[in-house]
Amino acid sequence: MAKVYRTPGVYIEEQSAFPNSAVPVPTAVPAFVGYTEKAIHDRKDLTNVPTRIASFGEYLHLFGGAPRTTYDLSVDGLSYELKASARRFFLFHSIRLFFANGGSDCYIVSIGDYSSEVSLGDFAGERVEDGQLVQLGINTLVKEPEPTMLVIPDAVLLGQADCYSLQQDMLRHCGYETRSRIAILDIHDGFRKRSGDAEDVIEKFRTGIGGNFLDFGAAYYPWLCSMVVSAEEVDFTNIEGGSLAAFQGLLKADINQRVKKGELEQTKADLILSDIDKLSTLGADSEATEEDNKDVKDVHQQLLATSVCYRDVMHKIREHMNLLPPSGCMAGIYSMVDDSIGVWQSPANVSVGSVTKPAVSLTNEEQEDLNLPLSGKAVNAIRTFPGRGVLVWGARTLNGNSQDWRYISVRRTVIFIEQSIKYAAEPYVFEPNTAATWTNVKALITNFLTNVWQSGGLAGASPGDAFQVEVGLGVTMTPVDILDGIMRIMVKIAITHPAEFIIITFQQKMQQS
Repeated sequence: MAKVYRTPGVYIEEQSAFPNSAVPVPTAVPAFVGYTEKAIHDRKDLTNVPTRIASFGEYLHLFGGAPRTTYDLSVDGLSYELKASARRFFLFHSIRLFFANGGSDCYIVSIGDYSSEVSLGDFAGERVEDGQLVQLGINTLVKEPEPTMLVIPDAVLLGQADCYSLQQDMLRHCGYETRSRIAILDIHDGFRKRSGDAEDVIEKFRTGIGGNFLDFGAAYYPWLCSMVVSAEEVDFTNIEGGSLAAFQGLLKADINQRVKKGELEQTKADLILSDIDKLSTLGADSEATEEDNKDVKDVHQQLLATSVCYRDVMHKIREHMNLLPPSGCMAGIYSMVDDSIGVWQSPANVSVGSVTKPAVSLTNEEQEDLNLPLSGKAVNAIRTFPGRGVLVWGARTLNGNSQDWRYISVRRTVIFIEQSIKYAAEPYVFEPNTAATWTNVKALITNFLTNVWQSGGLAGASPGDAFQVEVGLGVTMTPVDILDGIMRIMVKIAITHPAEFIIITFQQKMQQS
């Protein structure tokens, strides 16, 4: 209805020159769930509150630093064995790997601090607080629209059955509750070699993961030997207090043997032995002062320089602390590939940063069953190639038998297009369900898909080959649909697929006379 003017004067009316446009939704925003040192901001508790961060410094500010991993040491003569304490956490170092591999914005859901026992209920449960039902872990992310990946490195710290149960919950969350994100999964005990029997880590994973929503998940094997934990972060305080006496005995036995062999003078040995005697007092002090910390550093540096055995133990502790599941690293690679090329590019044939090698070396033959199992539950390999380093060498979802959803890039591209069109169409809710509205909606979607096609996300020589948008009475709707207030839009798209197998055929040509 035209506006009626009653007061004399000059009136200005602005008219839009361009139609509404669809804004591409973010694709590289993982949500990490796990245990942190703290979870507080401006005196507000952030436990089980999805919190967006943009840098590792922001993570340190809100969620604190690394967990203190300690080891029990058992000694037999001059040989020893290290065993990590039961309380261990992977989230912090996985966040390091995420940012080291190109990650940027992400969400953190802290489900407890480092004094917590790792529990399945913390990751995907609920509890009553002050008479109200409070959602925990991944349940808090249901109402968060932005995350596009779900990553839980600490899942593998659970028992085997609980780990698989949680990973099923992750797939359900992604494929049923939200349908807007993909779960990046780790293999329980994925640092072990395949055995080919009932105890095989991959077969156990495939059995335990179930059969629902598989196209919304991708798994990676093996774990990675990383470099995120530096030598400066490891010293003798990583040895459990109850094992310090055994550790001292091991070091002293090594020094005495070197003296007997004539490799070390007694005067120098006495100095080293005096440093070794300090370990029991400095290492067992749970309330160390700043001066004590300086003494720890001094003794640590002295023993590194003088004791080969001490150096070897510290190296093995650091090596074990750097053994990490690959999900955090892969979330960073997904983000890097999305930002540099696009979500339609497979996150594969990409170098892995801050990693020395995979925990298990795989051959072509060993990867065959990972990539093409009869069940279709493909597990993507991370491998080392001479002259190329450590590469991600797989691009499949867990639904490898599906022609539609076999590839990670296809599933994520469809999620990207679906969510972008969904948000673009929301302004037309309650608009008249008439031909004029249909034309505007069709133009909006067509313009968006044309841009995706021009960027390389859709296959086809022309936009008409790449996609098709249909809406209208007699095309996608019946008169009953219009009476019921339903506008039906049909979008057909041709997604680009990766060239997973490149076959080059050579044939000798007859010599021309």
